[in-house]
Amino acid sequence: MELTILFYVFAALTLLPAFVVVFSRSLIYAAFSLLFTFLGVAGLYVLLSADFIAVAQIMVYIGGIMILLVFGVMLTKQATDVEVSTGIMKTLPSLIIVGFALGTLVMVVTGAQWPQEVLQPEVQGTALEIGELLMTTFVLPFEVAGILLLVAVMGAAMIARKPNEVQS
Repeated sequence: MELTILFYVFAALTLLPAFVVVFSRSLIYAAFSLLFTFLGVAGLYVLLSADFIAVAQIMVYIGGIMILLVFGVMLTKQATDVEVSTGIMKTLPSLIIVGFALGTLVMVVTGAQWPQEVLQPEVQGTALEIGELLMTTFVLPFEVAGILLLVAVMGAAMIARKPNEVQS
């Protein structure tokens, strides 16, 4: 019973700010609402016993991407007062596509025969298993991904420099 209530709280914490993100005309309000949407998603991961993904959600999206997005909006002088215009020519096709996707999703979920293991999984946590796999079986791809990300950050810093700062 308590888990059901928590699920609805986190679902509301995910969906209500998501509507603000989509329908807000102010970029700063949309950015701050996105923060609460990410927090609700992290709470849903905790309810699913996916602790590693929940912590990654908080660290990467809330701790990194959100802060970068908010600073980007706030440091851009004209971006805080920009009114985003949405016309009926863009809204109507979007609503038709979203309605079709939602109808398809509802038909699939209600028509499927779900086994009991899917409805009530017996998961204790994922961080230990993921950590062991990353440091044993998948250590080479993990290190290659780390080096690739390092090179991408260095390249982004190099591109962001002004042309007269680059030394030949």
